[in-house]
Amino acid sequence: MGPTASGKTGVAVELVQRLPCEIISVDSALVYRGMDIGTAKPDAATLALAPHHLIDIIDPTQSYSAAQFRADALRLMAEITARGNIPLLTGGTMLYFKALQQGLDDLPQADPAIRAAIDAMATANGWPAMHAELARLDPVTSARLNPADGQRIQRALEVCQITGRPMSELFGQGNAVELPYRVIALALQPGDRAILHERIAQRFDAMLAQGLIEEVEQLRREFALDPAMPSMRCVGYRQAWQYLDGEFSLAELREKGIAATRQLAKRQLTWLRGMESVVSFDCLERNLSAAVFDWLSGEL
Repeated sequence: MGPTASGKTGVAVELVQRLPCEIISVDSALVYRGMDIGTAKPDAATLALAPHHLIDIIDPTQSYSAAQFRADALRLMAEITARGNIPLLTGGTMLYFKALQQGLDDLPQADPAIRAAIDAMATANGWPAMHAELARLDPVTSARLNPADGQRIQRALEVCQITGRPMSELFGQGNAVELPYRVIALALQPGDRAILHERIAQRFDAMLAQGLIEEVEQLRREFALDPAMPSMRCVGYRQAWQYLDGEFSLAELREKGIAATRQLAKRQLTWLRGMESVVSFDCLERNLSAAVFDWLSGEL
């Protein structure tokens, strides 16, 4: 596990070369076909060297839930271990890790009509205003959300409307199922947050140079997309969409994209701090892959 730009894929690929592992992607953006540049999806050469499960499994018009991930991951883990290999779950979608290990909370299914109404209010008033409304209904949930995080604000308001109860009251009510595996939880975290921020900026610049804007243009031509879809709410894609719609300049696209990615990394690190029994490595360490392998060699 680890924040964006912490080098998770590189370490995982190295481990596959040294251990009988198969990688299961734990990333809510890598599931989408055609979304390659903005998700930092491993290239063809990397995937040939170390195939990843749960990459390119749905179109950007579709959605993929934590429940679907849990079912898919458990199936794949059983198949991988049956082949005598080790499932190596790699990614930064912390909710998926939580769902896998702790089960799922008993939250209602999405209601398209309620979501459409919330989106209409957000269009009229802005997401910060919707965040303020959530603070009135569910202060615990609102406190952990960014006022611009429309996707999560929408979901929290939707749960409030469907159930009549704050989402925070419903957490922890799911039925956890103990995994029939020995779980070794490893995290790549930055010893110096400023250097991680530099990495994030460099990677976003590289994405722009590689054609992120053109990728979003192609997706808009190929699929019947709208900015409210989960795929287009992914960091980078949301900002590129807004740029293409003329909402701001290229310089602002870069600035907002980097800021949003840093916010994502901050949320990921907050999740990691709340996790128990996690062995951490400094993702900025020069010989990171070797350090992880050496530690694992003493455990396996």
